[in-house]
Amino acid sequence: MLRSGNQLRLTRPERARLARITAIEPGSIRSVADLQAYVRRCKAHYWGHSDDTRFLHWLIEREVQSLTGR
Repeated sequence: MLRSGNQLRLTRPERARLARITAIEPGSIRSVADLQAYVRRCKAHYWGHSDDTRFLHWLIEREVQSLTGR
């Protein structure tokens, strides 16, 4: 990921990894807010309380943390 202030750009492998995890194309993520909106959209799409859903939400959060360093 390339980052300058609040702006960011995902690399092709990062975009592919997010799409593979979520089955939802990241689209044009240009800021931290865009990335957070993408995560909210994915979690809303995969909602529920099953073990699989909780695992997917955890996996999404883990991937975002690895991207942002937070």
